[in-house]
Amino acid sequence: MNAASNPVIKVLLVDDHAMFREGLARMLATEQDLKVIGEVSSGVEAMRLLNSQTDVVLLDVDLGSERALEFVERAKASAFQGRILIVTAGISAREAVQLVQAGVAGILHKNHPTKVLCDAIRKVMAGEACIENEYLTALFQSVDRDRAGLHPKFTERDRVVVQHVLQGLTNREIAQQLDISEAAVKASLRQLFEKLGVNTRAQLVKVTLEQYNGRL
Repeated sequence: MNAASNPVIKVLLVDDHAMFREGLARMLATEQDLKVIGEVSSGVEAMRLLNSQTDVVLLDVDLGSERALEFVERAKASAFQGRILIVTAGISAREAVQLVQAGVAGILHKNHPTKVLCDAIRKVMAGEACIENEYLTALFQSVDRDRAGLHPKFTERDRVVVQHVLQGLTNREIAQQLDISEAAVKASLRQLFEKLGVNTRAQLVKVTLEQYNGRL
């Protein structure tokens, strides 16, 4: 990673397990474009450190006496503009829905290799969503479809592209999966943004899950 051409992403770690938190900080320190600016064990402490310099918050779900959702809601209410990436050992379908609706950019397992986590940080920083497949399935089954009559018309290409976006694939990866050009993928995304009235991938995922149960 070329630090000169890639701005440093400032990361705040929020996890009540000191050993995991400290180990994660050491691993992230080896990446030139990532910088840990704080390590805390609770949402209350995290709110004290949260500021305009924080790009991405890595947030555990279970913080002892509080849950991740409480912090997410407080952070959004404070007009925090950064990304929040949930890094968890486990989460219920209901809580996954609540977190997505509250505005988290992704939900990732703790047991992934460091490279996967680092790539996820970069993806959410770029405005993409990064959600584990098993949570997508749970969200599909749990989100209420209450606006079926207002849905615009979607093509089969639209549906396939959205599914790949929900899986966290990049434009290049989607192009490879569909055997089409990246330009074609970008054109499909522009059409989807227009149909759904959104501007970013994160907003696309949020609207898809909330209004379409993950299925266009």
